Amino acid sequence: MGNEKQTFIKNPTFKWVGTRPVRPDGMDKVTGRAAFGADYQLPGMLVGEVVRSPHAHARIKSIDVSAARALAGVHAVVTAEDFPDLPSEIAAGGEAPINFRDVSHNVIARHKALYEGHAVAAVAATTAAIAAHAVALIKVNYEVLPHVIDVREAMRDNAPLLHDDLFTTGIDPQPTTPSNIAGRTQFVLGDIAQGFAEADIIVEREYTTQPVHQGYIEPHACAAAMGADGMATIWTSSQGHFMVREFCAKLLKVEIGQIRVIPAEIGGGFGGKTTVYLEPLAMALARQSGRPVKMVMTRSEVFRASGPTSGTHVWVKLGAKRNGTLTAGEMILKYQAGAYPGSPAMLGGMTGFAPYDLKHAKAVCYDVVSNRPKCAAYRAPGAPMAAFGVESALDEIAQQLGLDPLELRAMNAAKAGTRALYGPKFLEIGYAETLAAAKAHPHYSAPLGPNQGRGIASGFWFNIGGQSSAAVHVNEDGTAEVVTGNPDIGGSRASMAMMAAEVLGIDLAKVKPIIGDTAQIAYSFLTGGSRVTFATGMAVVEAAQDTVRQLRERAAKLWKVEFAEVEWRDGMAYCTRTTEEPRAPLSMAAIAHSCAKTGGPISGTASINASGAGPGFGTHLCDVEVDPETGAVKILRYTAIQDVGRAIHPSYVEGQLQGGAVQGIGWALNEEYIYDQQGRLLNPGFLDYRMPVASDLPMIDTVLVEVPNPGHPFGVRGVGEVPIVPPLAAVANAVSRAIGIRMTDLPLSPPRILATIDRAKRST
Repeated sequence: MGNEKQTFIKNPTFKWVGTRPVRPDGMDKVTGRAAFGADYQLPGMLVGEVVRSPHAHARIKSIDVSAARALAGVHAVVTAEDFPDLPSEIAAGGEAPINFRDVSHNVIARHKALYEGHAVAAVAATTAAIAAHAVALIKVNYEVLPHVIDVREAMRDNAPLLHDDLFTTGIDPQPTTPSNIAGRTQFVLGDIAQGFAEADIIVEREYTTQPVHQGYIEPHACAAAMGADGMATIWTSSQGHFMVREFCAKLLKVEIGQIRVIPAEIGGGFGGKTTVYLEPLAMALARQSGRPVKMVMTRSEVFRASGPTSGTHVWVKLGAKRNGTLTAGEMILKYQAGAYPGSPAMLGGMTGFAPYDLKHAKAVCYDVVSNRPKCAAYRAPGAPMAAFGVESALDEIAQQLGLDPLELRAMNAAKAGTRALYGPKFLEIGYAETLAAAKAHPHYSAPLGPNQGRGIASGFWFNIGGQSSAAVHVNEDGTAEVVTGNPDIGGSRASMAMMAAEVLGIDLAKVKPIIGDTAQIAYSFLTGGSRVTFATGMAVVEAAQDTVRQLRERAAKLWKVEFAEVEWRDGMAYCTRTTEEPRAPLSMAAIAHSCAKTGGPISGTASINASGAGPGFGTHLCDVEVDPETGAVKILRYTAIQDVGRAIHPSYVEGQLQGGAVQGIGWALNEEYIYDQQGRLLNPGFLDYRMPVASDLPMIDTVLVEVPNPGHPFGVRGVGEVPIVPPLAAVANAVSRAIGIRMTDLPLSPPRILATIDRAKRST
């Protein structure tokens, strides 16, 4: 009975999908009832604090913790000696492969501190004041070493060496001399020399971007407790509690089954909470003290010690015919990884040319360590920087050829059947549709005034699937609970409930979405890569379909008919057998109320490894006005257009597009890490690290293009990462057109723009 499996919802008319209900967690959040990472209080809880290096690069000669241990109120002190030495081990940990040895060394320094803010010890005490006093009592004897910050300087042969056991991978034969260049990756399509030989025009430029932070409002925070049975419990604000469990188990060499991780609400992540910083320290302190420990980063610690995205140097060469047909594209990407390997340079090489049907293309990608915090994922890791170079060069080609920048993109747009530089051929994609929507939008034909410019840029992100689990429990009254294992950052509770309600055919108000902890739901990969609505949503659909199958089975038992003679429509079971006495339909509540008679509780489950993620494309329009006297840039109008597959909850999708655009605008105009000559961060706070706020921006207009992804039951594509890819180039192209000078270095701060304008005046 009931061996059916529906893989694609063919009915284009939905009751809930595509609507805009109120978010189920909204009331708790606006009333302050929601529990975030720093909100947990446990009996006997201690306060944890971290000792951090004041130097960008220094050998740790000794650490004296005796005075701190002797301080009344201090219950635990840990250093690197309390953590096992791990071998180098590459694994699929966060959004990109990670090395557990590097993660461990980043959590607490071994032998050397590799950036200002690097953790070297941690304490747990009864109060914050005592913990701060204990931190001050710990004496660390450093031998200060030369440091290197800039990516190109770090690549030089005579640069200060961070790791004497780091040898560049991706080069044959592999070098025998250590280097700061962790790896080289290359992608080639066609014959690059032939492509450029066919070109009538070639644009070749260098571009730079600076490290920028994800800027989440909630700092990293967690609490850890150790039971008498050796079972650890961790409460944390992260993008993946299963990730936290795995990382802590690995770093502290305990069994995964000995750790339970309970997800707190999360006040933003954007990729920056896909790894661990405090959790292993809190667990080690709790284990040593026998008491719960809470740790919360200050804002300064967030900036100094948690991963920004990479600063980059990007070289781009584009060739085109006089009619605008692109003949070849080449990139050399140099990305800062921070203190340990793992920059998203390879992802930049895979995504930069993706919007275009190039027959000849090449990307060479360098992953380079330097004395900065280890970089972390940030919405479409690596893609915005590569797109900045490609889309800026493309804008120059349009100007030199006298072509409309949208038309130039449209004639070269990737479509179904286009082979991407990184290998596969695209299936159904909606890039061309975003260009058409941009051209038809009133924004594109609006007039511009003096000192104003309009920038166009496009962007791409793969989106991922991965392992996800879901359960749908039917309650005795016919309501349902949908349990998943992914923290909700962008409204996934609502989308999970909506898809479940659609499949079950019941009112959305009767479906309650729940984020289960690691002991309540089977393994789920983290919330990242724009995967949750796609992959976890697919698991929810399958779990709901499993529930429907069970409901039909139970109805068949109650009616004493065959399973095939029961249909499920609009939340009701209907008997299709023709009899003299027709059987009245059975509601979900009626079937659930009788479940003891038909086999027990009804609960559908699904655990999948989702494939078929739909790639996403977006096109952005940006109008700016530049004050020629000050160099200040004002965003006049901004429109983000994106193929979203199908918008489950359009309001949240629009919010993702707006949020990505705003973060990209900040990246383009103001945001950057600024270091002094000693490698100390000068702007570790929101007063000096300038992020845009509402008063800095106009309303971000959005256009949702829906080209359904055939790999998902409801046509979902990942949404959250694409919208941060085009803004860097869209803003830079707008500024360049406004002032008549090509801008290639971000951020486009007023002093930088004014200096560029002044240089141009002096040269004329």
